[in-house]
Amino acid sequence: MEHAIIESIFRRIAIVGLGLLGGSLGLALKKAGFAGRVVGQARRAETRQLALTQSAVDEVFANVAEAARDADLVILATPVAVILDQLPRLPSCLPPHALITDVGSTKRRICTQAAEFYGGQPLFLGGHPMAGKERSGLENADPRLFENARYVLTPLHQEHLRDPRVQAFQQLVVAIGARPIVTDPQTHDVAVAYLSHLPQMLASGLASLVDERHSAGTLPLEVAASGFRDMTRLADSPYSVWRDICLTNTENIRTAIEALIQKLESIRERLCDRELEQEFLAAHRLRDKLREMS
Repeated sequence: MEHAIIESIFRRIAIVGLGLLGGSLGLALKKAGFAGRVVGQARRAETRQLALTQSAVDEVFANVAEAARDADLVILATPVAVILDQLPRLPSCLPPHALITDVGSTKRRICTQAAEFYGGQPLFLGGHPMAGKERSGLENADPRLFENARYVLTPLHQEHLRDPRVQAFQQLVVAIGARPIVTDPQTHDVAVAYLSHLPQMLASGLASLVDERHSAGTLPLEVAASGFRDMTRLADSPYSVWRDICLTNTENIRTAIEALIQKLESIRERLCDRELEQEFLAAHRLRDKLREMS
């Protein structure tokens, strides 16, 4: 994708929120050769200056409405709670032909609210790039962040997939190196509860447990090797990123945690039993499937 040139019906793209994902989207669009204008929005003056310095955007605003005005495509790249707050405010700022999408990590609440305010003019398309880093913030933005990553799309109605704006956005997704996949908001939220949110809770919980033992003087951290470091890599993620995710996907995450507890209890009972091998074999099968998908 190094020199891909994007021919698109979008001539002006507004990215609301210039953190890791928003900044990386701006950089990725530039890298792919997007010929239009990319504008951004950020509340903090330091972030606005950094966005210009890094050339993540061509122009940057403090006000959301000002950034979105006259945009053909608006990408909401803020935390989930902020997206939910922004959705009712934006229709009056946008031209009827605009497409508005988001990068929120949960989709049911966002899409349910969007359906109340976006009937097609402008049009809403739910989105979630399955890409990220443990460290957030524009300073960690990377134009290659989306390469080979799945980019989940959750349209409000299946017929929206035939809309030229949605088709053009899918082309943008491909141009930045990602692979679009379409599903419904409910299926998405159940899937990410197991595949994204549960691993985060596990990494944070494990790191917290070991910290407690270490602080009590019963566990020397010097014994930690690469396996433990790999398992707790996600523990670097800030709570500010995960608060809204937990609040908007509570039941699915709770169900996933309960399923994991049951699995761990089963493993505990099999520690001295050859049946434990079946758990390892099942784990190997899953890893093989993931390698085949990559």
